[in-house]
Amino acid sequence: MSNDAPERPPSAEFAAALSVPRNAKIGVAAGVAVAVLAYAYRVLELAGPAADTRGSPLLFAVLAVTLAFGSAALVTVALTLVSAYRLARER
Repeated sequence: MSNDAPERPPSAEFAAALSVPRNAKIGVAAGVAVAVLAYAYRVLELAGPAADTRGSPLLFAVLAVTLAFGSAALVTVALTLVSAYRLARER
């Protein structure tokens, strides 16, 4: 076994160059905000009662979690693509 292995794998350097950790934090914050607003809008009936109110608040909480994950992933990917575009333009 050789001892000349790099300290950080190339994929870690690539992720750091694209600001993936920062983008993921922003994505999670945006996803949670969207889910909380959607949950409050539907469960608290901010726009008045819905025509069909058979859904339970627990069901909408599960859907809000799904919305949070999806929104977080979408925002993270979008921000990472913007970071990749900017990095490509610099070089």
